[in-house]
Amino acid sequence: MVVPKKKRSRSKRGSRRSHDSICPRGWTVCAVTGELVPPHRVSPMGWYKGQKIFKTKEERKAQS
Repeated sequence: MVVPKKKRSRSKRGSRRSHDSICPRGWTVCAVTGELVPPHRVSPMGWYKGQKIFKTKEERKAQS
């Protein structure tokens, strides 16, 4: 079994872990509504790549 010979200091441990953090993803602008949306996600208004995917609650209420 491998056992470290000396204790690794907090700063050395932190330096090693500095690249482990998650990078924030870029946001895209919805072509139809102009909202900021995460990539590869449907906008809150129901648009994805210029196509209407689903109706919002307000649209369903207005239709009824």
